[in-house]
Amino acid sequence: MKSMLWALLGLAGGIAGAWAEELPTHDPLLDVSAIVGESSARGVLRARDRAMLSSELPGRIVEMPFADGQDFSKGDVLVRFDCSAYQAQLNAAQAAVRAAREELGHKQQLAALNSVGRFEVALAEARRAQAMAEAQVYQVQVKRCSVSAPFDGRVVQRKAQPHESVASGAPLLEIVDNRTLEVHLLVPSAWLGRLKPGEPFEFVPDETGQPLRATIKRLGARIDEGSQTLLLIGSLPADATGLLAGMSGSARFTESP
Repeated sequence: MKSMLWALLGLAGGIAGAWAEELPTHDPLLDVSAIVGESSARGVLRARDRAMLSSELPGRIVEMPFADGQDFSKGDVLVRFDCSAYQAQLNAAQAAVRAAREELGHKQQLAALNSVGRFEVALAEARRAQAMAEAQVYQVQVKRCSVSAPFDGRVVQRKAQPHESVASGAPLLEIVDNRTLEVHLLVPSAWLGRLKPGEPFEFVPDETGQPLRATIKRLGARIDEGSQTLLLIGSLPADATGLLAGMSGSARFTESP
């Protein structure tokens, strides 16, 4: 009888042990922080001013003064193309404009003497307008022979090199302004009713470990139905230094949403 009792106890213990082994080591539903709502979220720094500059015309690159990682100022020439063919076309178009202008002046003088009719004058005016329009087209093409910086920033990566010939629309340079960084977070959609623009939160980049006092700037326009998350965009303090686009970190809110 006693041996049977010990056998039954052993069997019960084995069942309890097997049941305990099947339990997950960490169940988020049993986590107190999950019940009251997490007060932290992961995020990344992204620049408002960033661009991938592309070629607006086919041509050969003759100059790229800035290499990867170099700073530039707004208006600096970042890429210059061989523009000899376009410049020659512009010179010819400008000469045609001068000729059309002289022809129109001559026709107007003859019309004043009743030597030509109004049709001749109108035709000369049309030729001048056509020549001016063609010259404007070539002026635009010549202007596209150089790519200027749209803002102060830094070269992230060259996508082409000097002396290469590229097609229209080919990527040339990726640029970024790290002074316009924002915090992009994905937060649970359940926080929506408690997050308001202007509220502060703390963001700690992994790369620096220095906490930054950020502010909620705006919320995303839609909730992702798959992950039930919402985009939150925060602004950094004006005196934040040593930050680069792409840094990731953790955001902590002072009050649990």
